[in-house]
Amino acid sequence: MTNPKLKVLVVGLGQMGKSHTLAYHAHPGFDIVGLVNRSTPTLPAELSGYPVRNDYASALAEFSPDVVSVATHTNTHADMAVAALESGAHVFVEKPLAANVADAERVVAAAKANGRKLVIGYILRHHPSWMRMIAESRGLGGPYVFRMNLNQQSSGAAWDIHRSIMQTTSPIVDCGVHYVDVMCQITDSKPVEVRGMGVGLAQGLPKGMYNYGHFQVLFEDGSVGWYEAGWGPMMSETAFFVKDVISPNGSVSIVMDEGASSASLDAHTKTSRLRVHHAGTDAAGGFSRSDDWLDMHDEPDHQMLCDREQDFVYRAITEDLDLARHMDDAVTSLKICLAADESVRTGQAVKL
Repeated sequence: MTNPKLKVLVVGLGQMGKSHTLAYHAHPGFDIVGLVNRSTPTLPAELSGYPVRNDYASALAEFSPDVVSVATHTNTHADMAVAALESGAHVFVEKPLAANVADAERVVAAAKANGRKLVIGYILRHHPSWMRMIAESRGLGGPYVFRMNLNQQSSGAAWDIHRSIMQTTSPIVDCGVHYVDVMCQITDSKPVEVRGMGVGLAQGLPKGMYNYGHFQVLFEDGSVGWYEAGWGPMMSETAFFVKDVISPNGSVSIVMDEGASSASLDAHTKTSRLRVHHAGTDAAGGFSRSDDWLDMHDEPDHQMLCDREQDFVYRAITEDLDLARHMDDAVTSLKICLAADESVRTGQAVKL
């Protein structure tokens, strides 16, 4: 590797933060200079030798990193990312980019003003099966109907993580940005209206928070989509993972293996097969072409996807990739999901 190693400071060592740290540890282009976490983290053996700090601002000054990786709670993303960008570091920040649109736009503006790269953690953009699904869907042509959900029957440690996220961020915002981003990549059309609903099914949630939500989004080209997300021990395992795109010319669907668990982290990203259905009929009224089944079993697991994502961060910096569309898309998907959250709370549709 001809490029020098990039010094990286990792902030936030929860589930995703640890996975990203393992990716930096394994990548020949990164050199981890420090880890930041508010509490003392439990780390896998291969990460135990890195210095750990509890204060972000002092760690940023102490280590002078080339890259800062932010995987903390959503409401802290913007301030941490802007501080890193203004210090001269490039930034990787987990999705959602920020807790509100103004903060998201502030982060993008800071990246542009300081000439730094900003990569947002849309991990499905690095997933070969999802990339293939988007390509197959675009090939069918619109307008589209999008049917997507990710419900998780979480308990124990997983439910603790979900409760922690819901101190600031609802499920339809935290998870929804991924799938709205997929919708937008397929349509290339502007969203015009969002309608949402939600209900708190769990005790002890913050006032106004809900652990089940559903929203619909309408696009300028006539496409429509819905997304559903629910977390908690009460959630059903039935039809918890629906990823379906329908057009006048057919449909593309992710078909999961029987017995997949909604609480499995790999199940959230791994696909088993893609089913491409063609709507054309013959003179007798039957289908003129049988469905195509695309086998996707030999694909990356969750950690391998994190490895791919951080390799993209490295290439974005060392190859000076143009991230303008990447950043704009992150703001757009956040706008849609925050509009859905607003609709849930107000009971009114939101025009965009």
